[in-house]
Amino acid sequence: MGTPSVLWNVAKKCFTVGVISLTVSDLFASIVPVRGASMSPTFNPKTNSLLDSLSDDRVLVEKLCLSNYKFSHGDVIVFCSPDNHKEKHIKRIVGLPGDWVGTIYDVVHIPEGHCWVEGDNSASSLDSRSFGPVPLGLVKGRVTHILWPPHRVSSIERKTSRNRVSPS
Repeated sequence: MGTPSVLWNVAKKCFTVGVISLTVSDLFASIVPVRGASMSPTFNPKTNSLLDSLSDDRVLVEKLCLSNYKFSHGDVIVFCSPDNHKEKHIKRIVGLPGDWVGTIYDVVHIPEGHCWVEGDNSASSLDSRSFGPVPLGLVKGRVTHILWPPHRVSSIERKTSRNRVSPS
């Protein structure tokens, strides 16, 4: 009659690991796949073939920055789309609250509680140039490292475009 006891112990351990994993994923960090070419060459530098699309980059997203919305120009963030909250996007912060950002057609003032995001590959990026400033409440975390594929493991650099942003 030792089998029910063994099964119960295994079930308890699996449940405990699941709860701890979910807590870590929700509060501290998670791993997210990067799809598409909007952030190329930073992520998915080669997406020309079917095999390249099967080996999309996987990135580490830290969530401790969300406690006080501690972001800087050039940070890469994950956020929910302002148009469809089920979609997640990965883009680089170009402007923070109070900044003035120059676009092709206009200069935009970033309101409090918002940021301006753009993809590194502007030719194939759906970003703030399409939907405007993003509310900071939609941000899910900051990308810190590429974890997959193994030959691309590295930390993410902050890149800023100084000519396009002026602080208020």
